[in-house]
Amino acid sequence: MATAELASERESDYLSQLTMAATRYANRTERREENRSVLETRGPLYADAPERVEKRLARLGADWAMARAIERTPTEPASSAGSTLRLPPETFTSEMLGLERLIGRNNLTPVAFLEEGVQVSRSVGRITISGPGGGHGTGFMVSPSLLLTNNHVLRSAEEASRSKVAFAFQDGIDGSPLVPAVFPLEPLRFFVTDRALDYSLVAVAPRGVQGEALSSFGRLALSEAEGKVVVGEFVNIIQHPRGEPKQIALRENQIVDVLERFLHYESDTREGSSGSPVFNDQWEVVALHHSAVPKTDAEGRPLSIDGTVWRPEMGEQQLAWRANEGVRISRVLRALHETSLSGEAAGLRDEVFTTGLAPSPVEGAPATPSANGGSTRPGTDGAQVRAQERTHAADRPTRLTVPLRITLDFDTPSSSLAALSAPPSVPAPTPEAAPQPPPVGRPDVVSAVEKDVDAALINHRLARERPYYDRTADIAARDAYYASIGTGDGDALRRALTALLTDTHEPRPRYKPMRLVYPWVDLHKDGRLRSIYSGRDFSAEELIRADAAVAEARLARVQELLLQESTAGPVEFEAEFDALEASMPFNCEHVVPQSWFAKKEPMRGDLHHLFACEVGCNSFRGNFPYFDFPDFDEVVRDACGMRESVGFEPQEGKGSVARATLYFLLRYPGQVGDAAREFPEDRLPVLLRWHESEAVTEYELHRNAAIAEIQGNRNPLIDHPEWAYEIDFTGVWP
Repeated sequence: MATAELASERESDYLSQLTMAATRYANRTERREENRSVLETRGPLYADAPERVEKRLARLGADWAMARAIERTPTEPASSAGSTLRLPPETFTSEMLGLERLIGRNNLTPVAFLEEGVQVSRSVGRITISGPGGGHGTGFMVSPSLLLTNNHVLRSAEEASRSKVAFAFQDGIDGSPLVPAVFPLEPLRFFVTDRALDYSLVAVAPRGVQGEALSSFGRLALSEAEGKVVVGEFVNIIQHPRGEPKQIALRENQIVDVLERFLHYESDTREGSSGSPVFNDQWEVVALHHSAVPKTDAEGRPLSIDGTVWRPEMGEQQLAWRANEGVRISRVLRALHETSLSGEAAGLRDEVFTTGLAPSPVEGAPATPSANGGSTRPGTDGAQVRAQERTHAADRPTRLTVPLRITLDFDTPSSSLAALSAPPSVPAPTPEAAPQPPPVGRPDVVSAVEKDVDAALINHRLARERPYYDRTADIAARDAYYASIGTGDGDALRRALTALLTDTHEPRPRYKPMRLVYPWVDLHKDGRLRSIYSGRDFSAEELIRADAAVAEARLARVQELLLQESTAGPVEFEAEFDALEASMPFNCEHVVPQSWFAKKEPMRGDLHHLFACEVGCNSFRGNFPYFDFPDFDEVVRDACGMRESVGFEPQEGKGSVARATLYFLLRYPGQVGDAAREFPEDRLPVLLRWHESEAVTEYELHRNAAIAEIQGNRNPLIDHPEWAYEIDFTGVWP
C-alpha cells in the first residue's frame, strides 16, 4: 500500500474516532447537565450512582456515615495536618484528606502526591511509528513486558513492528532534556488489539537500544475494581502531546460523565496524547485516554477553531474541542480477560492481572541520566516507598473472590483484641490465641483491618461532636418524606409505604456494623451502646474492636480454607463459611434473622433492623421468631430473654425490635414467613402489642434520623406510631 494511502487510512480512522466520540457526547447532554447541576448544588457524593459512590468511598477507607458526618461538621481552617476537621494530626491520614477533597472541603494534598506522580510517570513513554503513516502517541507499561496504548496509535502488528517507545523523554529539573531510553516493540511476541475499545497491548523488548533494562521503568498496576473515580472528581493525565517531551495535565480535569465503557472529562490534552494513562488523585489508572470530543456542526462534522468544518489535512492542532474521552480501564481489562490466547501469549496476558509482582520503579531504578551526563536517583524515603507500594503493588483488598465465584466481603474493621461475651459453646478469641500473621504471599490481614478500625473510630469521634437529635429538623424532614402518603385505606397505605421505602432506599450500604452501626446510628444519648436484648452497655470502641477481632479471625480462617488442597466445591465452601460466621458472630443483631432472607443485600445491611447486641445474646436468640410467653416473668431465663422451641422473647427492647420488624415487613414484602420457624402471620399481634406497650423513645428518633441520612429511607412506625393500626399487613406475607 502506498504511503499516501496509509496516511489517508489513518486519517480516516481518526476522523471516525472523533465522530463517534462527538456522537456519544451529544447523546449524553441531558445527563451531563443534570450532573453539573447536582455538582454545583450538592457535590460529587450525589452526582454519580450511589453504588459507585459507595465503592469510591470504600477505596478511600470511608463510608456514607463518615462522608455525611464530615459534610455536617463545620469547616475550620486547615490544621498543620491538612484537616478542616477537629481531629488530632495522628488520626488524619491521606485517605481522610482524599475524602475531604472528594467532598470539596479541602484542596490541600500531601507533598507525597507529587513524589508519587514523578514515580508513576517513569512507566509512561512516547511511541514513535516509523515509515508509512507514521506519527507519535503515548503508551504505558502495565506488566513487566507489555505496553498499553490506543488501537488508533498502533492498529496492527505490522505497524507495531516498526515502532519504538522512549521512556524518560522529558526535561530535567534544570530545564534541559534528559537522555531517553528507547525500546523496540515486539508484536511477534505479543500483540492484542480491539478497535471498538480502541486499545492495543504489545510486548516491549526487555533491553533498550543502549542496553537499558525495561524493568527499571516499572509498570502501572491496573485494577478491575470499580470505584476508582466518580462524576465530579478531578483526574491527572501524563502524556506526550504531539510527540513532545512528557507533560502532565494536573487536577483541573473534571469527570463530567460516566458511560458504560467511556469517561468524559474536561482536560488539557492535545494530539499525541492518545494512549495516555488517566489517573485519579491516588495515582490509580482509571482510563485510557483515546480521543478529544470536538465541537461539531448541525450535521455532526468536527469543527476547526475558526468555525469551519475540520479536515484531517488541517492538522489536529486546528480542532475545536469540547471535552475529552477515555476508555474505562475496567472495561479494557474485562475485554482482555475474554480474549482467547494460548501458550506464551496467555502467560504474558496474565501478568497484567498479577498486581504486586512488578519491580518498583524506586527499588531497581537505575540512575536517571541528566542533561550534563551526570545522574540522579529517585529518593527512597518511607513516604516514597509507601507511595510505590500503593501505585505499583497489589491493591491489598480485604475482599476475597474465591475460584468458585463466591465473593466474601470483609471490609468491616478488625484488630487483634478479644471479642466480647462469646456464647459458652464458642470461646472468645484472646490475644494469646489470635491468628498468626499470614505467610508471605497472602494479604496482611492485620494491617488491612486496622485501617478500617481507625476509620470507624474517626466516624465515632466526628459523630459525637454533632447534636444527638435535632427534633425541629427531623419533624420537617419527616413531614416532607411522607408528603405524598394518604391514609384511609389500609391496603393502599401499605402499598404506598412499600413503594416509598424502596424508592428512597439509596444508597444501599452493605453490612458493616463496625462502621455504620456502632459509631453513631445506635448510640444512646449518653454516648454509649446498649444491647438490644439484655440492656448491657458498652462503649462504641469496645464493640468496634471486638468485632474487629472476629473479622480478622474469620478472614484468616477463610485464607486457610482457600490454601487447602482439599477445598471442595461451592456448596461445601458455603457450608464452611456459614459455620464460620455462626461460630464467630459479630456483636450486632439482625432482628429479622439473616437465614430468613439467605443473607442477601440490601436486607443484610439495612440499618433499620440492625442493633448492637453482645454475641452471647445474639447466639442465644439464633433465628427463633419473636414470641410472647405468658409466664415470662416467672420463668428462670438467660439475661437476654427467654427461648423455647416456639420462639424468643427479649428481656429488653421489645418496642424497638417490634417497630424494626414491622418496617422490614413493609420494606421487603414476601421475604419472610415462607418457611418453617420464620415469622408467621399469626404472630403479627405480638409485634403490635410490643409496639403499643413501649412508646417511641428519643433513642429511636435519633436512630431513624441517622439512618435516613445514610440510606435515605425512614421507619414509618417510628415517625407515625398510629399507622400500625391503619396499615393492612396481610399483604406482606407470601
